[in-house]
Amino acid sequence: MTAETETPQSTGSCCSPTGSCHDGAADVQIGQADAVTTVYQVKGMTCGHCEGAVSEEISEIAGVTSVTAVAATGLVTVLSKAPLAEDAVRAAVDEAGYELLGPAA
Repeated sequence: MTAETETPQSTGSCCSPTGSCHDGAADVQIGQADAVTTVYQVKGMTCGHCEGAVSEEISEIAGVTSVTAVAATGLVTVLSKAPLAEDAVRAAVDEAGYELLGPAA
């Protein structure tokens, strides 16, 4: 005899224009010692899923020790062992599906 269970399927995207997925910031930390802090402006993040995707991609850049993305402000704070090449950050943000506008003013 086999038992089957149904998993409820969600409808719609968690990346809705209302940002209804999660509240708060996605924070990926790898370690922190003598870190350089850079804040970037990223366009298109609307929810926690977006924050996580951006954080995960940027955290894969060599030398990155911590990434905190906040969809509500579009700001991504990156701690790294040395200054990062903006083209590397841009490529990571593009890979996540968002647009890097540049360093935050």
